[in-house]
Amino acid sequence: MPRLFQILCLLIFSSVVSSLLAGSQTTPAPAVVTFTLDFPASQPEHYSIRVQSDGSARYQSSGRLSADSDETDSFDLGFTVAAETRQKIFDLAAKAGYFQKDVDSHHKGMAFTGKKTLTYQDARRSGESTYNYSSNPAVQDLTSLMQNLSATLEFGHRLQYDHRYQKLALDEELKRMEEMARGNQLAEVTAIQPILDEIIADPLVINVTRARAQRLLERAGVR
Repeated sequence: MPRLFQILCLLIFSSVVSSLLAGSQTTPAPAVVTFTLDFPASQPEHYSIRVQSDGSARYQSSGRLSADSDETDSFDLGFTVAAETRQKIFDLAAKAGYFQKDVDSHHKGMAFTGKKTLTYQDARRSGESTYNYSSNPAVQDLTSLMQNLSATLEFGHRLQYDHRYQKLALDEELKRMEEMARGNQLAEVTAIQPILDEIIADPLVINVTRARAQRLLERAGVR
């Protein structure tokens, strides 16, 4: 009996140690970069972009649907960031010191272009900095990238609305989108591929509009 008791105790001890070791080997949570913009009277008035090091991302915005509209709406989209864009975001965050120091230029007389906040979080460090304008090149590049990403996703937001309620407005929206794409002012067009695919497949949308949507996906390397 004592021998059996010793064996049982050893088995229980081994099981506990194995559980503790398994817990210690759990994959750490992904690093996260978040960009937030608050700019009253702009379109949208508020948005945030959260990008994880594993590629998953979320975009949330609220405000007017367009500059000439009083109608407000909110938008929430989960998507996956391409590996190249994701790498660029985290490389720029590293160059900016993970936003652990003040990145605002504090230049007097600088025009207000919205309250921007960059945050970084991983298992070992965190940082957050709010600014209107930054002279830090890495912050400038990251801000431009995030704003281009927001512009792309807001096109998706408006296209989704127009496709449902006012199909004749689609062509002008897609024309503007093509112009911005040629000027390299968009990012991650593949994130709004589902709505572009819906427009392309809809026989009630005129051919020229469907062709614009098709060209945008081809430019993004989807077709």
